[in-house]
Amino acid sequence: MKYGRLVFICACVLALTLAGCATNTTHENTKKGAGIGALVGAVSGAIIGYQNDHSGGALRGALIGGAAGGALGAGAGAYMDKQQTEFEQQLATEQAQHQIEIERQQNEILKLTMNSEVSFDFNSAKIKSTFQSSLNKIADIMSRYPATQITVVGHTDSVGSEQYNLELSLRRANAVADYLMMRGVARSRLGTEGRGELEPIADNGTAEGRAQNRRVEIFVVPEANAGQY
Repeated sequence: MKYGRLVFICACVLALTLAGCATNTTHENTKKGAGIGALVGAVSGAIIGYQNDHSGGALRGALIGGAAGGALGAGAGAYMDKQQTEFEQQLATEQAQHQIEIERQQNEILKLTMNSEVSFDFNSAKIKSTFQSSLNKIADIMSRYPATQITVVGHTDSVGSEQYNLELSLRRANAVADYLMMRGVARSRLGTEGRGELEPIADNGTAEGRAQNRRVEIFVVPEANAGQY
């Protein structure tokens, strides 16, 4: 039953996106590329949203995914270029010390990965005071680029129970989102997710690998109107 609902949501999104593509007659090549991007983004967004939230999450994910895909070819690249440059300039010290990693992903999405060793104490969801200055920089830049949606995702290593790790990772993601909101980022732009130990990027069998797996990721997703800013 739940998969039937997911298929239904994806079908609706596909229909709406294809209909929108069919009505565009000017700047055909650019809009065709944007439409294809929206189509792919909407479907993947719906799947991600459904996995995160079996109610409204699928629709929210579809809208965000579609916006990200549709923004391609419509000026979002330049908008995200500027934001990435500011992140890299303002967080140069943190990058050099391997505290924060900045990546450009598909659909012009920016991904900021924060090492939880410098952002949280062990088994705690309270942000370290020494890391607040870095979050201040991130929040200030985000506030200057309002045509983006932001998702904060927490991850842990495999020490402890899976349920506890899921809860801890979500509390950490919420702590980061709350801090960004306190620094002026609109709550309507922020979403959170806890993935616990489910998505390791290194071997949990070693101390070094577990340290890499304990992290918080911030995804900065351009909206469909990002190219207009």
